[in-house]
Amino acid sequence: MPNDNEPKRQHTPEDFEQVYDRRADRNSHFKTPKVHPHRPVMWTIVIALLVLLGGGLAYGYQAWNSAKKTFSQTYEASNAAKSRNVAAVLKSNKPFSILLMGTDTGALGRSDVGRTDTMMVATINPTRETAYLTSIPRDTRVTVGSGVNASIQKINAAYTIGGPKTAVKTVENLLDVPIDFYAIVNMGGLEKMVNAVGGVDVKPTLTFQYGAANVVKGKKTHLNGKQALDYSRMRHEDPLGDYGRQKRQREVLQKLVVKAAGLSSITRYQTILKSLNGNLKTDLTFDDLMQIRAKYGDASHHIKSETLQGQDAMIDGLSYQVPTTTELKRVSNHIRKTLDLANTKKFTTDADTSTTDTGYTTDTTTGNSGYGY
Repeated sequence: MPNDNEPKRQHTPEDFEQVYDRRADRNSHFKTPKVHPHRPVMWTIVIALLVLLGGGLAYGYQAWNSAKKTFSQTYEASNAAKSRNVAAVLKSNKPFSILLMGTDTGALGRSDVGRTDTMMVATINPTRETAYLTSIPRDTRVTVGSGVNASIQKINAAYTIGGPKTAVKTVENLLDVPIDFYAIVNMGGLEKMVNAVGGVDVKPTLTFQYGAANVVKGKKTHLNGKQALDYSRMRHEDPLGDYGRQKRQREVLQKLVVKAAGLSSITRYQTILKSLNGNLKTDLTFDDLMQIRAKYGDASHHIKSETLQGQDAMIDGLSYQVPTTTELKRVSNHIRKTLDLANTKKFTTDADTSTTDTGYTTDTTTGNSGYGY
């Protein structure tokens, strides 16, 4: 079994350029980036992997040095015991998972870390060349902590209570899936990102004014960073509430990805990297990201998503989203399937004999048992 403590080979600028050149030759869309209109890409994964999956790689040595310096400053261990040997997973080119979280409280590192408005489990499957994104509603009712320290909370409080370690363990316990890495991004960084690419154009599905955002339904509108951030934040005037806000966040991100991947200016590329400082924390090292870039980059070709569906519930005067056991089992099995793991044994429901699969993939898995590795 591979050793987690085994020293990793240090990647060089030559590796960086060779990987890009090799994939650019094989995939012409790296020269003319395209984003399909229904790809629901959460901004956290875009930020964390943008420079490794996008057009910035073409800048070669200078970009490599800038990216390495930036990501060395974003690393922060979760201090959570890993559910499996993640070094072995990456080395063997197996599917892996990342818990993606978005907060909106200003620069990370402040005493008020805030709650995570967005939580998503991303699973990357290189064989299927697909990334699967499973959203967890922020009001989902969960148990945070264990033993005498356990308490009933909304899941968006897990990070506030115990940082990434507690957030990771809470999601693992909720869905019975292994979380290999985490990444948390402050939404304030989105403003800097949008300004770095010169703004984005959106086509609103409703008319509203919120902060700096003033948009009309169906009318194409150019947004600067502040306007895009406010456009992404509004939810109380949206008939879909938090779900509507998430849709607008995805719209902004899709536009952002296209413009960022097509940048021809190294100055703007470096501005994007600077916008990450203080706004991104992850336990993915730069070498991890390089390995993912080399072995898993094709997973960016296809992105599928689903949401853990909860039921409205008012408990002790607080509103929650409470998923049924059947729903938890369905989502758990879908995520485990994308990781090539066997079905969960945690949840027992009346639908255990059902063969219906309404999830985001119908591919056959290898049927591994447990978390593996």
